[in-house]
Amino acid sequence: MDELTNLVSERTGIPADKAKMAVTTVLGFLKEKLPAPIAAQLESFMSGNGAGLSAVSGAADSVGKGIESMFGNKS
Repeated sequence: MDELTNLVSERTGIPADKAKMAVTTVLGFLKEKLPAPIAAQLESFMSGNGAGLSAVSGAADSVGKGIESMFGNKS
């Protein structure tokens, strides 16, 4: 999460404490809205417990499908 916080801070020019608040808010929102298995993968990835690039790729596919289903695209 520190890497994402630093990136937000650098790209927006806001202080690190404000960037951390923004990142935490967005992640909390996503965890509430995404299906539980996808939210768990997001939490694992952000805490650094991901299983490498293949897990990230699989998680990205799952997130994409979850987002599609949230907006009614069942294909």
